[in-house]
Order: sequence, then C-alpha cells, then structure tokens
Amino acid sequence: DIRAGLHTGEVERRREGIAGIGVHIAARVLALAGGGEVLVSRTVRDLVTGSGLTFVNRGTHTLKGVPDQWEILEAIE
Repeated sequence: DIRAGLHTGEVERRREGIAGIGVHIAARVLALAGGGEVLVSRTVRDLVTGSGLTFVNRGTHTLKGVPDQWEILEAIE
C-alpha cells in the first residue's frame, strides 16, 4: 500500500532539490499516514472547498520542528 501526505505552501528551489517550511510540513503529514491513507493539512482542505472532495478529521497534531498545532484530515473516496 502507498501512503501520501499533502500540504501546500511556499517552497524554496535549490540546486539539490526543494526545501522550506512547506516541504517540511508535507513530510511531517506524510509521516502520520499509514498504508493506503492520504492525509492532508487543514490548509489543503480549506483550499479545495467546493471541490466535492470528502475529508475525515484525524485530530490535531504537533508536527516535529513546526510551530503550533496542526489539524490533520484524511481524504476519502
């Protein structure tokens, strides 16, 4: 099973790839996902409002190295 973690935010392009807080948050959201799950930050959910996508709240989490608490949701079919 694959897993995915999604967040949207600013990304820094560097010679060796990408970096920045947006990449860091996406990696932390991914770390919470289990096999077959697609987890997203509340930022993603808010940006796709009206799209018909469905989300289930997975609670508020502390993401290592990221300030504040983050609402994480599971995207479902």
